[in-house]
Amino acid sequence: MTVPPTTAPDDLGVGSFTDGGPWLVEPDQLVWRRRLDRIRAATHAEVPHLTRRRRLPPGARVVRVGRLLGGAVGGWYLAERRRAPGTPESRAGLSRRLRKAFEKLGPTYIKLGQIISSGEGIFPEELVGEFRLLRDRVPAEPFEVVRQIVESDLGRPLDDVFSRFDPIPVAAASIAQVHPAVLRHTGQRVVVKVQRPDVSELVRRDLAVMSWIAPALVGRIPVSALANPPALVELFAETIVEELDFRLEAENMLDIARLLAVEGERAVVVPRPHPTLVTRRVLVMERLDGFGFDDVAGMKAAGVDTEAVVRACMVMLLEGAMLHGVFHGDLHGGNLFVRPDGKVALLDFGITGRLSPARRLAFLRLLIGGTIADMRMQVNALVGFGALPTDTDIEVVIKDLKLDGPPVDPTKLSAEELTAEIRDLTKKLLGYGAHLPKELMLFVKDMLFIDGALASLAPDLDVLAEITNVATYFAIHHGEQIMSDVGIDVTKMEVDIDGVRSAFGVSDPVDKLTHRDLQKRRDIIRARMEQRHRRDRK
Repeated sequence: MTVPPTTAPDDLGVGSFTDGGPWLVEPDQLVWRRRLDRIRAATHAEVPHLTRRRRLPPGARVVRVGRLLGGAVGGWYLAERRRAPGTPESRAGLSRRLRKAFEKLGPTYIKLGQIISSGEGIFPEELVGEFRLLRDRVPAEPFEVVRQIVESDLGRPLDDVFSRFDPIPVAAASIAQVHPAVLRHTGQRVVVKVQRPDVSELVRRDLAVMSWIAPALVGRIPVSALANPPALVELFAETIVEELDFRLEAENMLDIARLLAVEGERAVVVPRPHPTLVTRRVLVMERLDGFGFDDVAGMKAAGVDTEAVVRACMVMLLEGAMLHGVFHGDLHGGNLFVRPDGKVALLDFGITGRLSPARRLAFLRLLIGGTIADMRMQVNALVGFGALPTDTDIEVVIKDLKLDGPPVDPTKLSAEELTAEIRDLTKKLLGYGAHLPKELMLFVKDMLFIDGALASLAPDLDVLAEITNVATYFAIHHGEQIMSDVGIDVTKMEVDIDGVRSAFGVSDPVDKLTHRDLQKRRDIIRARMEQRHRRDRK
């Protein structure tokens, strides 16, 4: 249903959308939503089949994959590893070789690299930095290929649907590319997301290859976050298979827009998916514009409160995960615009975290346990979240991992000692059967992005005060629901500021801590580690 642009839209109760909507979102009238629950369930059920361990190699593709990845690791072993084992130079060499191999292997591996590239703090900085290059190195499909896909899926000639369709995409990623367009019959400006041809088949074939190769890589990659390749492949499969059906992405848009509206969080807006022009491979949506997330000068010149921008993103993420079990799973600068009115436009919902009721409650306990420094609550929550087996002995884990003792000060360890600590912790966790659930990885990745956003948008924001303010906000606005969900009265809890300082590696009792201060401390720690490493090598 189309509304005149001067009419205030009546769908703001449905979701947090823009005030001047090109059409109304009426969920019950959206034909593409039919049977989506079955489609999502079938998609999830496909993952175990795609990632099962095979005795025989799955086709000729495995030869090319093995040759390129084996060549990358082998070349690194003979060059950088021998020349400078355990150093940033060595890690940079391996990262560079893997990135080049991923580029040659195509969309599936490029997508995996892009996910790793937004995992700063989870993966080594050399790997993250190198794989960031994959975001800008995906060539666009020819326009005639795009035309064929759009016409095939919409069942009409392109010119019957659009009066203008820009043949040059504004974005080209591993799975799809995005084209600006104008609808013929209404003149509305839209963007059209089009899936690359044959990518669905290629992804499934590549997942089979990854699952066959991964067991042979256990213990062979000198990166703790990659210590369990089969688990990483399974996690990646859970993430990517949903991206292959744009109807699921459109539903993700509606779900997140709805929870924002329910919570009254109008500082973040979601583009409206078109009522009819959504298929498995084509997604037409409202076009939103704004400042790039790195255009801090432009925002400030327009009078945008950049601290409020970061705060809106954080509250959106926490409310979505803790209270609704749904959150955007791929926050990064390319998926966010800041509009001149200060509202954040949230884009690209292909990767979305969805927590079952039981996992949402476990996640809620995990965050509350972290806020009050209750280690037993946190480990119990990890069991409930599926990160640790259900028969895990909580007390043994706490003692074995030294979680009840003071945190390790990285400035007092050499690079080898710190690496050994991380390796030992990883081995112990794997020994307990631990793995990183998809939703937990996505949440951690999002929080790391917000941490980085603080550095550019709000470097002088008092982090300690902000954590206290956010905790107070949730106690006031959501204390009753949290009490009902987990039986904890958060209005009587106090944030463990000492624990927060320790988590940031701050031992002195400072009353104020800005992100600028944190970055200085991190730089000092990194410099000391490198100095110790150079001294130990001599």
